[in-house]
Amino acid sequence: MAKEQTATFGGGCFWCIEAVFQRLTGVSHVESGYMGGRADQATYRQVCNGDTGHVEVVRVTFDPDEINYRELLDVFFAVHDPTTLNRQGNDAGEQYRSVIFYSDEEQQRIAEDVIAEMTAAKVYPEPIVTAVEPAEEFHAAEGYHQNYYNENSRQPYCMFVISPKLEKLEKKFAEKLRA
Repeated sequence: MAKEQTATFGGGCFWCIEAVFQRLTGVSHVESGYMGGRADQATYRQVCNGDTGHVEVVRVTFDPDEINYRELLDVFFAVHDPTTLNRQGNDAGEQYRSVIFYSDEEQQRIAEDVIAEMTAAKVYPEPIVTAVEPAEEFHAAEGYHQNYYNENSRQPYCMFVISPKLEKLEKKFAEKLRA
């Protein structure tokens, strides 16, 4: 068994991305948080006000023997719009930008290769704006942001924004979902 690895992604509201990655076989832990900003600390209020430059992200712990990094990237790109700058749906601002924070050179290479392949194949009608940046200090989000969809699935945002992402995941990646 390979040692567990981590991957960090920003693709809009972290509640959405967290709910998606929690359902994948080979993923042992998903934590919402903040990364990539100028401030030493990051709280939800600061990040939402645009005071820190941080992005809402999820840190995904996974077993590469069960799901590899490229497969995680395939899911990441399938469940958000990588062509909109600083926006996902109604969520707008730098904190919602599309970004891959790599933890080593291999992750960087794979991420850049996937973006180049999708660009060459014209997977999206608009250019991909997803940034590929080195991972920085991860600031865990407040407790009430963790496991949000699983604990609040009847909340309107969850029903109208996150549930459709999960339906898309089920259709496209059924073989990668937990039983």
